[in-house]
Amino acid sequence: MNYLFSSESVSEGHPDKIADQISDAILDNYLAFDQQSKVACETFVTTGQVIIGGEVHSNAHPDHQKIIRGVIRDIGYTKEEYCFSSHTCGIISALHAQSPDIRQGVEKADPKKQGAGDQGMMFGYASNETDTYLPLTLDIAHKLVHELSLIRKEGKEMKYLRPDAKSQVTIEYTKEHHPVKIDSLVISTQHDEFIPSGKKNKRAAELKMQKHIRQDIEQILFPRVVKKLPVQFRKFFNQKFTLHVNPTGTFIIGGPHGDTGLTGRKIIVDTYGGRGAHGGGAFSGKDPSKVDRSAAYAARYVAKNLVKAGICDRALVQLSYAIGVAKPCGLYVDTNGTAKVKLSDGEISKRVRGFFDLTPYGIEQKLKLRNPIYSETAAYGHVGRDFRKGVIKTFKDISGNKKKVKVDLFTWEQTDAASDLMKLFKIK
Repeated sequence: MNYLFSSESVSEGHPDKIADQISDAILDNYLAFDQQSKVACETFVTTGQVIIGGEVHSNAHPDHQKIIRGVIRDIGYTKEEYCFSSHTCGIISALHAQSPDIRQGVEKADPKKQGAGDQGMMFGYASNETDTYLPLTLDIAHKLVHELSLIRKEGKEMKYLRPDAKSQVTIEYTKEHHPVKIDSLVISTQHDEFIPSGKKNKRAAELKMQKHIRQDIEQILFPRVVKKLPVQFRKFFNQKFTLHVNPTGTFIIGGPHGDTGLTGRKIIVDTYGGRGAHGGGAFSGKDPSKVDRSAAYAARYVAKNLVKAGICDRALVQLSYAIGVAKPCGLYVDTNGTAKVKLSDGEISKRVRGFFDLTPYGIEQKLKLRNPIYSETAAYGHVGRDFRKGVIKTFKDISGNKKKVKVDLFTWEQTDAASDLMKLFKIK
């Protein structure tokens, strides 16, 4: 029997995503000037206020004020009517030194024996459902809010758009997990005030405004999103489905004025939209010694390469660690019954354990995680993104010293291990 599955996404102007982007911008600026920085930066945003806190061990000296205001400005919070502006918001920094008890477990005389920054389990997932190796529900959800942001920043159409937005996509699947059609879409986008003050029939004006936004969603947003979808899924937007646009009627008050934002509160949006599993650890603001982040990226890398190699159609990879210990406590691959090789999931897991170096040091080196590459991950998903090689980024510290850094982005999205995995599993 067919079933329905849903995923959501949020725009860069969503309060939780503002917090994530600030945390990762702070992290990048530390790593740019000191690659061995240990950072755990949490951010809280609310009406007219940003608070950062956490632990740092570094020789770098970033200008927290400029970094934070720059992030908020680039997102688009530049008007006082938003009640949260890059020009005037208050900023409090409560970062302090990292605990030496934690650091002694991570830093070793031999870097290769570097211990995990914490205990816990991390998951990576991949599916051949889409060319991004993500569930189609999440892939479309990301594209909807990202395209809305691009339209807003271009400033040519839908000029009423404000930065905060959310999407939700529900797709009907067969029992074999193949997408059949879109069942429903939800799009909520913050907007300017349409209704003149003193308008007597406010409800009628709200309905007219809602109709206007819905038309623009259908006639402007959807065609742009469809062009970015694989050909086989474009027909989904030509079929009948339920569409909810700003279901409450108005969405003027948004961003940190409408709701507080916290780092790490959108971990399912950041990963697989509810497919697979999640270990519970957030990513943004954490340097790669924190396996919550680095091992989750490594698990995605393993899962994606297994699927790319044709070993299975879907892979869920679990890793686990003990604080201060280099070797993973466990690794398990769940193919959900889609394995193309005559091996059990336990046997596949055993071969994978011997193939990849999944120590914290091995992960950092393979995926080049000691570089300032994290700001780009903090909105629209940490996975399913395009690997980008040789990107030049420029940073400036509190003394005005500039530094240009050449980095590779989204290294965990590479499938460079697939050919060797094919040999390991004797796939022709």
